[in-house]
Amino acid sequence: MQIFRKRIIFIIAAALLCIFATSVNAQPNPPRPIILTADNSFPLAFGALTPGAGGGTVIISPGGTRTSTGDVILLNLGVSYSSAVFYIRANPGTVISLMITSPVTLVRAGGGTLTLNVGGTQPASPFVTTVPWQQRTTLLVGGTLTIGPIGMNPTGQYNGSFSVTCIQE
Repeated sequence: MQIFRKRIIFIIAAALLCIFATSVNAQPNPPRPIILTADNSFPLAFGALTPGAGGGTVIISPGGTRTSTGDVILLNLGVSYSSAVFYIRANPGTVISLMITSPVTLVRAGGGTLTLNVGGTQPASPFVTTVPWQQRTTLLVGGTLTIGPIGMNPTGQYNGSFSVTCIQE
């Protein structure tokens, strides 16, 4: 009889515990729908420059600072230089990784090519969006332009494109 009583008390206690049990989630589900948009607002631009006899590089940092190496001379002729600017909208807490095509060949009409290594982003990849959907996260992308000697790279405008793919994790 005492064993029967202990079983009944155990069953009642277990039933009471089940009544008070609740589900617990470690992380809430992201807001729906999950949407990510990215708009290119400013291109990556290196400004005016002239290569010397040995060539060199021009570097645009993600913050927009321009520097050179080798025999490249940076000119201040009113031609703007800047890092590429992308505006990204995503739900807060979205983890975004970047995949950037690089290197890229820039071509001049009439002959001549330059090599662009796209790289350096601000914020660094991967990053987490922290602002509400209505606000934009600014992504800055820099790069390094490799320039040969002046005989290989005639004066003119060189054009090309690169892709930035935002991968939502």
